[in-house]
Amino acid sequence: MSRLPKYIEADDVKRVLKMTELIPIIEKAMGDFSKGDDGGVVQPVRSFIPIEKHGGFFAAMSAYSEKDETLATKLLTRYQENAGTGIPTHTSAIILFEPSTGELKSIMDGDVITSMRTAAASAVATKYLASENSKILCILGSGDQARSHYKSLHHICNFEEVRVWSPTFKNAQYFSSQLRSKVCATVEEAIRGADVIVTATFAKQPIVEWEWVKPGAHINAIGAVNKKWQELSSELMQKSVVYVDSREAAMKGSGDVIISKADIFAEIGDLVNGTKEAQREKTTVFKSLGIAIEDVVSAKLVYDKHMENH
Repeated sequence: MSRLPKYIEADDVKRVLKMTELIPIIEKAMGDFSKGDDGGVVQPVRSFIPIEKHGGFFAAMSAYSEKDETLATKLLTRYQENAGTGIPTHTSAIILFEPSTGELKSIMDGDVITSMRTAAASAVATKYLASENSKILCILGSGDQARSHYKSLHHICNFEEVRVWSPTFKNAQYFSSQLRSKVCATVEEAIRGADVIVTATFAKQPIVEWEWVKPGAHINAIGAVNKKWQELSSELMQKSVVYVDSREAAMKGSGDVIISKADIFAEIGDLVNGTKEAQREKTTVFKSLGIAIEDVVSAKLVYDKHMENH
């Protein structure tokens, strides 16, 4: 007789998922993914359905890790026009299975995991690509990803100054009131002189120009998760050393890569595996789309820690 799957709510995910444990797990998963068949990761490119009538999209992201013995899929929606309405702009759930039998083990909230694993992946990229003396962090955006990146990147660098900009000034002020940071009136003001930059906005057209970026800075580009959208100018993409989480996914789904026709130097997993060089002395971009294996190993961690207490 099959057991009922365990439902894990967002508050329970927050309670058990810690960035200090998540970052090394995400680092290993990115390395395994970039090993190809040798890494034991089976992961198709995400299934993507545009809901143009309502300005949203639906996506499914699935993966299996042979080494970690975990199998899951994430279902998610994103409706950016919900911003400011009280309805979430994005909603997701992760469905976890037992790989040996196919048994459904758990259905858990995916929003907290998505926010934290994305920030953990950026922390891994920053570990390899940012200057070891990075002191100034710039965050463009003031939502969940901005907050999560603020927390994750402080595990990597000892920042002396954090700057925040948001398209809505009062949102940047609210962010700053909760997390110690300086509010900037313009993108240029926030970026100039920054060592590490996070772009986590809903921008569809470039908001970051090459001439504003400090030589040798590192950029974690989180937004523009659509082949028609950009956050970074084409000049910036072309003149930087570009890294991605998945080369295949970026070539199919990243407007920053596709529109600029920028060359992809490596996956972050290649740095983890030591098969490609981390050119931290140059201006670098980590174009993050998020890969399913990050969700899968995060969900396993949440499930295992949750069951320890139940």
